[in-house]
Amino acid sequence: MKALSLEIRDITVGYDRADVLSGVSLTANAGEITCLLGANGSGKSTLARAILGLTPPRSGTIRLDGRDIAGLAVHKIVGLGIGAIPEGRRVFPKLTVTENLRTGAYLVRDAALVATRMTEVFRVFPRLEERAGQLAGTLSGGEQAMLSIGRGLMGSPGLLIIDEPSLGLSPKFVKENFQVIRRINEAGVSVLLVEQNVHQTLEVAHRGYVLSGGRVVAEGTAEELKRHPELVAAYFGNHGG
Repeated sequence: MKALSLEIRDITVGYDRADVLSGVSLTANAGEITCLLGANGSGKSTLARAILGLTPPRSGTIRLDGRDIAGLAVHKIVGLGIGAIPEGRRVFPKLTVTENLRTGAYLVRDAALVATRMTEVFRVFPRLEERAGQLAGTLSGGEQAMLSIGRGLMGSPGLLIIDEPSLGLSPKFVKENFQVIRRINEAGVSVLLVEQNVHQTLEVAHRGYVLSGGRVVAEGTAEELKRHPELVAAYFGNHGG
């Protein structure tokens, strides 16, 4: 799958009568890591759900490589080349590592292709190959994070949405995970990285957006965002530290 671009224009998304996102626009260029930063409750996960078709927008457009996907069924969106790694890792604890990975390729009918993709995942994560027959529930938190990313790669996505990959991990595993995300991107996959961990995220991202109260309050290259006063205020108070 070639790297895919994503263009979101002026979407409003909500539950019942309440709007969670209002007039949000962003562009994720093909072949880049685009980050979406924001505190809890800012609307980051709602935006990820809207892209995947889980919570379709009330208005606005979502285009994947120029094709409007807003309102399409989830399996059709996945079939067009979007992969997702949900917040909180969510592996199947009673399935082995290998069985978990296979669930990521449920749309693929060719067994040889599934085997090839699994070999590629094991190349990225040698530790998973060592634990191939082990139940996912017995893995460490860091290993479960690897398995979750590996499962997302099994669908050979052109765009991978990764939701809070640093959540609940030790600093060592957070650093390792971000290095893996960079390698995935260098292998030709566009990444939309949804995160609260500002420093680590801006080290790997090409550009990004900051959400607050369901609106984009800042955008720019990673270098620009590191210097952006609104970003500093949003995350570190007004002390700039």
